[in-house]
Amino acid sequence: MANTVHLHQDLIDRCKQGDERAFQSLYKLYSKAMYNVSVRITGREEDAQDVLQESFISAYRNIHHYRGDSPFGSWMKRIVVNRSINVIRSRKAELWPEDEHFDVSEDEMPDLYKEELSIERVREAIMKLPDGYRSVLSLYLLEGYDHEEIAAILGISESTSKSQLNRAKARLREQLTTKV
Repeated sequence: MANTVHLHQDLIDRCKQGDERAFQSLYKLYSKAMYNVSVRITGREEDAQDVLQESFISAYRNIHHYRGDSPFGSWMKRIVVNRSINVIRSRKAELWPEDEHFDVSEDEMPDLYKEELSIERVREAIMKLPDGYRSVLSLYLLEGYDHEEIAAILGISESTSKSQLNRAKARLREQLTTKV
């Protein structure tokens, strides 16, 4: 692990000196993970590919701002998340309902799965969610952000973040289960 951290820091130092090959190595190390982050948020492979390219170009141009106080992957992920959210905002679709008071309660009724669950089925169900639901769900469950952080990233209230998460869960439950 220490060798990996040292190798990454060496690549970053070389990038700061303008070494494009070192940056290509960083791209190879992080591109797949960053693409996956973006596709989970944007819900579209073509958008995720664009976000990935733009994010790495931005990182290359701003590598001198990377201070090393967090892992490079975390710094890169923040760029990817922000650009992914900007893509969703630019779609000009209504992502967030006007009425923040509407909420979906989480019932505890037993569920029967319509079909055998697989990672692919769950992934497909997540990708079918509306942008707002999918974004909050991805940021909360998959990327580990809390509601306060999600609210700041998306420019929404914490209660809207919580509500969107509950709605996303309810919609997923609908897609994947039948009620007894």
